Amino acid sequence: MNKKKRFYLRLVILLVLFAAIVYTIYNTATKDQAEIIKVGDKAPDFVLVDMNGKEHQLSEYKGQGVFLNFWGTWCKPCEREFPLIDQQYQTYKNQGVQVLAVNIAEPELSVQKYIDRKELTFPVLIDHTKSVMRAYNIDPLPTTLLISPEGKIEKIITGQMSENDIVANMEQIMPK
Repeated sequence: MNKKKRFYLRLVILLVLFAAIVYTIYNTATKDQAEIIKVGDKAPDFVLVDMNGKEHQLSEYKGQGVFLNFWGTWCKPCEREFPLIDQQYQTYKNQGVQVLAVNIAEPELSVQKYIDRKELTFPVLIDHTKSVMRAYNIDPLPTTLLISPEGKIEKIITGQMSENDIVANMEQIMPK
């Protein structure tokens, strides 16, 4: 009876070890499947809904520069740069530059309170499933991608921008 117990105990241990090895191999093999986007790549298309219920599909902005900003309500650098982005949005929106601010899966009520408090006028979208965040490999926040009128990634900016940076970046993607 004792030999039988040891046999089953060893079998369970071997099965657990085997499962751990298989899991590790699978995780390692699939981790690198998400392509890292870089400057010059075509921007991955997506559809997200803004706080007013309007759908925004990135490809529909072809012919316009897109200032794609990923942010969170808890992000202090995001909070400092948003008024500057909104101010420049007022200047550049009629010159073919659009701002899309993508919130990373926070509750709509929190995001709406934040928008109201900051009096933001550009479209704010929520990535509820974080699928867009994963497609763009976003880390850390804020991260901003400049997308040319042709739909190519012109620049990837991580961290807070100054007003001069925002102006220069919007001018970089402004249609000629």
